[in-house]
Amino acid sequence: MIREICKLSAMLLFFLLLFFDFTGAAVQPPQEGQVLPDMEFSVPNNPEHQQYLGLSGKSTFRIPEIKAEVVIIEIFSMY
Repeated sequence: MIREICKLSAMLLFFLLLFFDFTGAAVQPPQEGQVLPDMEFSVPNNPEHQQYLGLSGKSTFRIPEIKAEVVIIEIFSMY
């Protein structure tokens, strides 16, 4: 019984360390006027969406590759 409780406690600790950042360093989104980090996205499967974004023949893209005068990016915080 005690051995099972120890195994369960070790597993719980492992998952806590895996899913939570205990460093205390909060990651902040870029502030207005700052440059976004270099991010790579999957090209949408829908051909209409690909055409709308001006993307074709690739499996991934970066924001500067979108053929538009203005790109609006909305950042959500899920925490």
